Amino acid sequence: MHIHDQLKLLVRSGYSLISIETRDEVHATELIRELATELYLPLFEWTVTTGLARTKPSIAAPGIKPGKTVEALDYVLGSKDERELYLFKDLGAFCSEPFISRQVRDVMTKKNVHLFLLDSTPLPESIRRLTIPVQIPLPDSKELENIVKKTYRNIRDTSLMEIKATITTQDLEQIVQTLRGLTGAEAARVVANAVHFDNSLTPDDLPRIVEAKRNLLQSSGCLESVNVNVKTHEVGGLTNLKNWLQRRRGGFSREAIDFGLDPPRGMLLLGVQGCGKSLCAKVVAADWQMPLLRMDPGVLYQKFIGESENRLREALQQAESMAPAVLWIDEIEKAFASASSDSADGGLSQRMFGTLLSWMQDHRSPIFMVATANNIAALPPELMRKGRFDEVFFVDLPTDQAREQIISIHLQRRKRSPAQLHLPELVAATQGFSGAEIEQAVISGLYAAFQEQSELTTEHLLQEIRQTRPLSVLMGEKISQLRAWATNRCVPADG
Repeated sequence: MHIHDQLKLLVRSGYSLISIETRDEVHATELIRELATELYLPLFEWTVTTGLARTKPSIAAPGIKPGKTVEALDYVLGSKDERELYLFKDLGAFCSEPFISRQVRDVMTKKNVHLFLLDSTPLPESIRRLTIPVQIPLPDSKELENIVKKTYRNIRDTSLMEIKATITTQDLEQIVQTLRGLTGAEAARVVANAVHFDNSLTPDDLPRIVEAKRNLLQSSGCLESVNVNVKTHEVGGLTNLKNWLQRRRGGFSREAIDFGLDPPRGMLLLGVQGCGKSLCAKVVAADWQMPLLRMDPGVLYQKFIGESENRLREALQQAESMAPAVLWIDEIEKAFASASSDSADGGLSQRMFGTLLSWMQDHRSPIFMVATANNIAALPPELMRKGRFDEVFFVDLPTDQAREQIISIHLQRRKRSPAQLHLPELVAATQGFSGAEIEQAVISGLYAAFQEQSELTTEHLLQEIRQTRPLSVLMGEKISQLRAWATNRCVPADG
């Protein structure tokens, strides 16, 4: 049922208290004003700064002064037999006062009054359970498409400069998908910012729109909005993984859905520490032009009963509100390892793991989940089956070819030409090194050259490599066991 029809049904059914929790106050207000017009009912609106005023039609309510909460509610309670609509904004902050709380309760006895409580935060529990909650949905794809077109036309028609648009239908669809999770006003501001930046709307504006959305929805709590500053070609090796991601690049598009494809759900990356698992999450977000959200398992667990599960649900709901997005759970075994065995947490890990599994199975939001793990044996087997993730990849130590690419990438990042060094010798010397260890060797070599006031040479790097004991040596037994386990169980990330 459309939200407009839902509100109309509640009023016709005689509900006195209707709560709306949303950050899109403008849209919610417009809906209630349209409802009053359609039902031919007078509408009064109240805020603490403007007081109570009749807006449909616009006639000031007599005897009501700005900010007088008690008097405004007295006016509601003293209403006559005529049916009336009232919209109170941010009243929840005042409901902790016993007298005002009693007034709100008394409104329930008024059969001719319909009081809408519009707040951006949850109402106090004592009031919330008396109301009928209504969820105002964020704009859907069609509404967002209209917002993009309307915003562009308004700027074009009012600007003193020439404004151009060079986007295809597919480009427009990608922009609309990126804007999902924003309110109508937020989406309009993001599009306006992109247009005013270069007086045009082009496919090149998409990264700017992604960044603007990330800044608007800076997360808190268990989710962190991560800035993505890496490209696919800046990651050495991982050929199979890159090809797999490339094939699914348009999986969230309307064209793919019409073709009969289910959107990609996610992947689990198992592998040796320092070999690029976390980097892959950033590559997906950058290549697919989607914001990257990182869930920190360390702050999920709280000391109060039920709080940990609530924080996980809030984090997942927040991810859905920002969709389409890439949700990255780093080192997932640290959060849910005890769910596969007896633990002393009273079953908390099992409950939280169950919440995550249910969400992974049932959610329909365009969210691609990337989970990384260093110890697969610590994870419950339910997480591994098909349907939770699309694929499980094993990220091994880089091959000779991958190490050559990694060395070249890190040299080029630091304004050095790989052609000036003897790469085959460096590749041979870094046998058993992870990508992170190779990067540190390059950095250490640059420091050595800087100290000597000379240019970087192959010998500088070889000297640092010889002084490094890679993880494949320090933790050789564990890494060998991990690689043996992954054989014939996981898809190699590099091929």
